Amino acid sequence: MPQYKLTYFDLRGWAEPARQLLHLSHTPYDDVRIPMADTEKSWENLKEKTPFGQLPVLNVDGFDIPQSAAICRYLARKFGYAGKNPEEEAWADAIVDQYKDFSVAFKTLIFAARAGKPQEDILKIRYEIFNPSRDAYFEILNKILKDNKSGTCLEKLKALDDDNEDHQKLRKYVEKIYSTPDLEDHIATRMDTEV
Repeated sequence: MPQYKLTYFDLRGWAEPARQLLHLSHTPYDDVRIPMADTEKSWENLKEKTPFGQLPVLNVDGFDIPQSAAICRYLARKFGYAGKNPEEEAWADAIVDQYKDFSVAFKTLIFAARAGKPQEDILKIRYEIFNPSRDAYFEILNKILKDNKSGTCLEKLKALDDDNEDHQKLRKYVEKIYSTPDLEDHIATRMDTEV
């Protein structure tokens, strides 16, 4: 059996979907987390050793796979979560790519808060950049759920509005995923981080 090592900072962030795929597939792995308090020092030492100078990185028997979406696509294909045929696999890839479009607005809001921008600037980003992007993304996700009848870490940003019916449909779907027996323990014991 291959040996897996996932390296990322000590938060959920871009590595969390890979962690969930590894838990769903009952695949043991080494979850290497760089403390955020040490980020600059640890990261400078590690940066030259990582492909593309970025994290997360999944190491499979000495072979490094960089980029969170590539890692998730690899794991999903390897463990049977990418679709049953090439068309379903392409559809899963399209959903990932749609998320990457949304993540630009998500990162803008997170980085503004981390940089200590004034509250009025953060609110402006939230209402002019993040919320419109979020609403467009959620509309797409709700359409996918409705069309597929198949039954995000956005709670920290309070991205799901209590008074929005479509947001509540997404919340119920997230709760359904989080209650999957193979994920329950991981969700219950994972580190509580900003992202």
